[in-house]
Amino acid sequence: MPYGALSDLVTLTMQIAAIDIGTNSIHMIIVRIGSDLTFEVIDREKDMVRLGASGLEGGELSPAAMATGLQTLAKFRRLAESHGVDEIIAAATSAVRESENGGDFIAEVYRSTGIRVKVISGSEEARLIHLAAAYATGIGPRTGVVIDIGGGSVEITAGTAARMQTGRSFKLGVIRLTEKYVKSDPLSRRDERRMVKAIRKDTRAYLNQLRKRGFDRVIGTSGTIQTLGELAAGNVQPRDIRNLRVSARAIQRVRQELTERSLDARLKMPGLDPRRADLSVTGAVLLDTLLTDLRASQLSLCDFALREGLVLDYVRRNRAQIQRADRYPDVRRRSVISLAERCQYVAPHARQVARLCLQLFDQLKPDHGLGAQEREWLEYAALLHDIGVHISYERHHKHSYYLIKNGDLRGFEPSEIEMIALIARYHRQNLPTKSHEGYQGLDNTRRRTVRLLGALLRLAEGLERSHAQVVTGVRVQHPVKGRRLPLRIRLRTAGDAELEIWAAHRHVAALADWLDRPILFEISHAPAKGGASHAQHASDAAQLPGQAVRGRRHRRLGQDHATRPARQVAVGRRPPRLRH
Repeated sequence: MPYGALSDLVTLTMQIAAIDIGTNSIHMIIVRIGSDLTFEVIDREKDMVRLGASGLEGGELSPAAMATGLQTLAKFRRLAESHGVDEIIAAATSAVRESENGGDFIAEVYRSTGIRVKVISGSEEARLIHLAAAYATGIGPRTGVVIDIGGGSVEITAGTAARMQTGRSFKLGVIRLTEKYVKSDPLSRRDERRMVKAIRKDTRAYLNQLRKRGFDRVIGTSGTIQTLGELAAGNVQPRDIRNLRVSARAIQRVRQELTERSLDARLKMPGLDPRRADLSVTGAVLLDTLLTDLRASQLSLCDFALREGLVLDYVRRNRAQIQRADRYPDVRRRSVISLAERCQYVAPHARQVARLCLQLFDQLKPDHGLGAQEREWLEYAALLHDIGVHISYERHHKHSYYLIKNGDLRGFEPSEIEMIALIARYHRQNLPTKSHEGYQGLDNTRRRTVRLLGALLRLAEGLERSHAQVVTGVRVQHPVKGRRLPLRIRLRTAGDAELEIWAAHRHVAALADWLDRPILFEISHAPAKGGASHAQHASDAAQLPGQAVRGRRHRRLGQDHATRPARQVAVGRRPPRLRH
């Protein structure tokens, strides 16, 4: 099975895009991550932007290069979205890291595309490249030296698949060396010697250390090394390059051929990417010098580099999220559960409240006429309604509103997040008013929706007051059409529901007002095993006189009839307000 490929037996859970903003090129891969934490590349794209052509050594990125880079990243963003990725991770290296206006470029990338770019250090770049190369080549416990040649820097690491033991980043990339030392075409012997001297001045002591420690393989990554490896391998097709070993002597022959030819002659060389023809000479001199000083006899070619390292690092840091994606394939639901778990929600309570909310919503559909979108908002608000306790119990409904608004929920439009946050806010304390943040900006239709869904959440929260899942279900009984009779809600319980009934009395008024009719509760105990429920045996039910909960526009109803078939509970005046 190819590296990163997924077995048919593995569940595909997430898709992410990884972008490497390099000095020479911008690369992106889109991968599917499986439940077993392996990944498969499903699309890739690159653009040779030459972003660092003038920004190295403390210069500025040119306006033209920045504009081209922004266009490329906007295109990559659209491609990633077409695949429905869950996340885009992006890293910028030496060109952005060293330029005076690199920060301005990163800010403009975010403003224009929404992509958050992390500028990584040379040592972090080395670590990620080693992670990718060790994974792809399967070195296991053996020691491998990894060389990655970029436009602005070269990274050289040593270690096993489990751990990078040492790693360095040197400012010896092909664009940097070309600008500094290539003054003629073909490259003069004098300039070649000057370049080799500069390379050895920076790297020789470190390479001597690696050689003395010992290693089993030298692995080469990056487009520059892939191009040189293909030339050294002869007629091997690019798809056969992965893990191909080429001799150091073959790389030396390629160096001789490239340094002796002019740019026009190099453009005619079979197997040489024309876009790399100008930098290939420097790349060959650099790679051959490093292999010579390591006294390496072979080079293993590797097609994994920084972008794959970003993916592997993401997988390692987000195991829980990826496994959550296996449980919740929908990005919206997964995002909600992720926020709830980060805020340490009480899952059994939240799920019970959500379950009761949806039962009420579904059975009251003839009254409200809302659809699947509003049902989803209600469910997610119910799952998140108590996350504000993570900040403080006091005013936790307002804290929940803040956390939902700022919780990085994915897959939702901003207006949907506002609705979910408002519904969660109104699960307790004050009812909506026009002066409330968020609510005041809604149109009348959405205000009415918030009032209803908030009222359903209040009631469901009351029916789970003990946090013991005592109420196992609700059944709404509508009165005969055209008659102004109470709506009856029968509660099926599995234990003592006195606390739930008390809380439901306190919180049902908002729903009664919205429906413009009184509401009565009836209790039906779940039957014991082999027995019958109270609803099935009217003689077992206790009768409790009381008054129906009503909307403000109703006259108060009289006493309940004493011959009801099941225990009916109604509410009169509200009890004193208690915290809950």
